[in-house]
Amino acid sequence: MSNNPAARLAPYEISPPRYSVSHHMVTTAFEIPGFRVTRNLGVVRGIVVRSRNLFVNIGAAFKSMVGGNITAWSQLCEQTRSDAFDIMIQHATELGANAIIGARYDATEVSGGVTEVLAYGTAVIVEPIDAGETYRS
Repeated sequence: MSNNPAARLAPYEISPPRYSVSHHMVTTAFEIPGFRVTRNLGVVRGIVVRSRNLFVNIGAAFKSMVGGNITAWSQLCEQTRSDAFDIMIQHATELGANAIIGARYDATEVSGGVTEVLAYGTAVIVEPIDAGETYRS
């Protein structure tokens, strides 16, 4: 049994984790302040497909009658996004990236009660910009 959370989540083969992409080097922007992109390695993605739990659905049905936040579904959504994010990072690492730019999420209902969550972005290699160097466009 692997201790790697991404390996437990991905329903397909992935390499052993190296995690050269740390979470703080993933951004929705197309640049990282203080760093320059030296190589674009292409699109990376993490896909998770989940269905709702019957017991959660029953609890949510009661909660929806009185209104408010349905925490069980919120937790399921957050865990699914986190899992997709970790798989995306694993794929970027496999390519040798040390950062991901332009990161996004997407969700699609595959069938009733079954949803795909996709985390995707561009895997890149970045290097720090020297403090004495001026920015050139």
